[in-house]
Amino acid sequence: MLCNICNKNKATVHLTEIIDDQMKELHLCEECARHKSAAMESQFGLSDLLAGMAQSGKPSTDKEVTLARCPNCGLTFADFKKIGRLGCGDCYSAFRKYLVPLLKRIHGSSQHLGKSPQKVTRVMKKKIDIHDLRIKLQRAVEQEAFEEAAKLRDAIKELEKKQSQENQA
Repeated sequence: MLCNICNKNKATVHLTEIIDDQMKELHLCEECARHKSAAMESQFGLSDLLAGMAQSGKPSTDKEVTLARCPNCGLTFADFKKIGRLGCGDCYSAFRKYLVPLLKRIHGSSQHLGKSPQKVTRVMKKKIDIHDLRIKLQRAVEQEAFEEAAKLRDAIKELEKKQSQENQA
């Protein structure tokens, strides 16, 4: 399939545009895709989105924003809002007051919680809990603490039962 714009090169990028409730598929070569991306960025870029999100929420005074400057690279928070990128690793500390609310709005949290979906994380935690209980069970048997061993055995069975029910759901 040839590029819809230049009709010369092979289309390797496939876009779907929705303009005025009309869906249009575009098949572009890499060069035309770069130009299209630059045009879209100039109309509505990441920096515009970040600036809008940074402005919504708790208003800060212009003086605060003007004074906020990274001591390492010299980037101001106003510059960050314009370009949508931080200058260095120290910017995170310098602009923490402004970034934390922004990150909460964008991601729902200001801390990275990992890549795993919550369901997978819960399953892994239960497997770790079962493993820990088995180790405790083994120690209790070795120490001939049979009442404790029976309680641990029952707890393991209960966790395994819950895990198998969740896996079937």
